[in-house]
Amino acid sequence: MLLYYTVVTIHVLVCLILVLVVLLQSGKGADLAGAFGGGGTQTAFGSRGPASFLSKATTVAAVVFMLTSIALSGLGGGTGTTVKSILDNTKGAATPAPTAPAAPVPKGDNKVLTPEQIKQRQAEAEAKQKQTPAQPPLPAPLPAGKEAPPPVKK
Repeated sequence: MLLYYTVVTIHVLVCLILVLVVLLQSGKGADLAGAFGGGGTQTAFGSRGPASFLSKATTVAAVVFMLTSIALSGLGGGTGTTVKSILDNTKGAATPAPTAPAAPVPKGDNKVLTPEQIKQRQAEAEAKQKQTPAQPPLPAPLPAGKEAPPPVKK
């Protein structure tokens, strides 16, 4: 248990140090030319000069952070008990809510039609349309104050 709390304390301290060290560093191309896309003399990932103290501290803090993270996942919280679900502590099984009975189906023509019956009814409807003469469309109403043009003679 003491080992777990020691690793957690180191982990929190390394997190704080890592944040401070990263924030203290100036970015590559942090001059005025970097803001306008300049800095063409640097390589793709920045110039490789001698590493400063802050960059070395960042590397060390990152490695320690990863190691403490792995150690904490291996220790598993140090409780030594199995993981339980909150559902294991509930009393009784959940019962579904009662449902209302379905509305009765109205009597009448509510059966499913076969494709042949659909074609037959469609043919009957088309035959009815052919029997009744088509009426010509009504002319559009004229605006107020306008007279209808004289009919065209053929």
